[in-house]
Amino acid sequence: MRELILASASPRRKEILTQIELPFSVVVSQVEEHIPDAPPVEIVQALARQKAEAVAAGHPEALVLGADTIVVLNGAIMGKPKDRADARRMIEHLQGRSHEVYTGVAICCPETGCITFAEQTAVTVRPMEKLEIERYLDTKEPYDKAGAYAVQGIFARYIERLDGDFYNVMGLPASRIYQELKKRGLL
Repeated sequence: MRELILASASPRRKEILTQIELPFSVVVSQVEEHIPDAPPVEIVQALARQKAEAVAAGHPEALVLGADTIVVLNGAIMGKPKDRADARRMIEHLQGRSHEVYTGVAICCPETGCITFAEQTAVTVRPMEKLEIERYLDTKEPYDKAGAYAVQGIFARYIERLDGDFYNVMGLPASRIYQELKKRGLL
């Protein structure tokens, strides 16, 4: 397999690629994101492509993997919280409801150009008491994650159900990426 570069500093994405035993290196994309006015599934694909293309420009012989994840509740995108109050607002809106998590992926290859796709997972969060929300906000977990939570972390105690790929919610749909690489003979 040729060199695979992950165009992301995300520790969760690194963990997932390591878990599925795809050797890779990391080159963090420094691209200034341009968010299109489009449905969430198109936004994440566009952002993933921007990241992958920016890194691929400096590494023309490598496979470059870019990704972007967003949390969507009732059509509204929830990014990473700005502060505790913003994280509280997000968790208060998510608790007791279902929402969608979209991860867009772009794989850039010199022979095939960039392919993009997105995965969607529905997540249902159990109702939470105010004290539970405040205790959760006291942890470091909510502050660098879309939607202010990590499905694989402390917040797992509040996840009622997932409909779709667990790893997608973590930030990288591992099986789909592996299958896309395999289908194209890139492994």
